[in-house]
Amino acid sequence: MRFGFLLKRGKPEAREIAAELGQVLRQQGCRLFALDEDVAALPAGASAVSPEQLGSSIDALAVLGGDGTFLYGAGLVADHGVPLFGVNLGSLGFMTQFGRSEAVAAIQAASQGRLPIEERMRLAVTIRAANGAAGETRHAVNDAVLAQRSIARLLDLEARLDGTPIATYKADGVIVSTPTGSTAYTLAAGGPILTPDLEAIVLTPICPHTLTNRPLIIPAEMGVRVVSRAHDEEAYLTVDGQVGSPLETGDAIECCLGDYDVLLIKPPQKTFFDVLRQKLKWGER
Repeated sequence: MRFGFLLKRGKPEAREIAAELGQVLRQQGCRLFALDEDVAALPAGASAVSPEQLGSSIDALAVLGGDGTFLYGAGLVADHGVPLFGVNLGSLGFMTQFGRSEAVAAIQAASQGRLPIEERMRLAVTIRAANGAAGETRHAVNDAVLAQRSIARLLDLEARLDGTPIATYKADGVIVSTPTGSTAYTLAAGGPILTPDLEAIVLTPICPHTLTNRPLIIPAEMGVRVVSRAHDEEAYLTVDGQVGSPLETGDAIECCLGDYDVLLIKPPQKTFFDVLRQKLKWGER
């Protein structure tokens, strides 16, 4: 089996764990790969690859960091059907579900195919210019956020569902979220929590001026379109907190169900509600 490694930058603990897990995997007969700058943390014989080569070079990716590192890794390998094994070195860690103390036993089990793999939907997010020209499509595990670029000024944003008008928001922005992303930014903005097995989209206004503008849950197969009526480049799109683009007046973002899910290697006995109880302090069972 071919295992890739992705390490959180500036985190010495990540390099220590990578060396430990890499040694375990080598003993299991696995081949190891990492990005050029991370390969030195692995046992001798590990191969260095570029970000563009990573997804086609491996069968599974070990992510050592927080959810931000996980989201970056998903962007590199999800289109290749590569599952991600997340070791949480951050604060919340909704997607990096293994702790350091359980990582060795868990990665042994993963290398032997003994851990379940969960499929989670992604959003395909495209900017469409006011003249109708389509830009690059990016994929979101968590969300696409259309918000203020810098100054504190309300944005005018028109939202449509498969062409049907929903609302014109006067707000700090709008979050278009997956069920996985429902425990991220949209939760902080007052959105609902969705179980990750759903195929749905959450549309959440950020600090809307009209208090009756509430979050919406809609079927994932129905496309969401949000048009910016803000002054040029006052609105800014961010996808999964990783990449961003300014929008001109009349530009739109179009969000729909992506072609490829992201695959998560998960603990066999841990449920989504176990994670919520732990991360959100909902109390014991």
